[in-house]
Amino acid sequence: MKNFAVLVVLVLLVSCQQPTKEVVPEIIGYDISEGVKSPLFAGDLSTIEVWEKYIKAHNEKDLQTIQSLNAEKEFKVKGPKGEVFKSSEEHINFLKNWFESDANPKWTTNFLIANAFTTKEGVVKQWVTSGHNLSLLVEGDTLKLHQVHDALIVNGKVQEFSVNERVDSE
Repeated sequence: MKNFAVLVVLVLLVSCQQPTKEVVPEIIGYDISEGVKSPLFAGDLSTIEVWEKYIKAHNEKDLQTIQSLNAEKEFKVKGPKGEVFKSSEEHINFLKNWFESDANPKWTTNFLIANAFTTKEGVVKQWVTSGHNLSLLVEGDTLKLHQVHDALIVNGKVQEFSVNERVDSE
């Protein structure tokens, strides 16, 4: 009898549970770069950690860490003035010269957004969109810029990124 009562209670508990709802990812925006309006979803937050390490390494002028975070193959950077670096080596050479100059670039992060985009072929790409203030010395004066970076992170490495910037208009 005692076992029967326990069985009845268990059946009641199981039958009273709410059905689970299917979790549908929330659209956070759209990408139109392939000519079609495609949804963007919240991305993997681990990509933000990669990008934060990358920016920190730039502030510390740590070329070894930057190179270790760059993808080994098909690495690409699009700079704000039309520069294109098609390899990690090209990028590191540019940074080496810049860091050795009197410019002393320093980035301060304002925002970081992880987003996921699925291509027409069904490949999910994890991007980080970030905003930064950049200060650097030009002929002894401090120049302040606002930058927006879009970085593709693949397997914990920076595969490609682009930089857009404008002069601070204070």
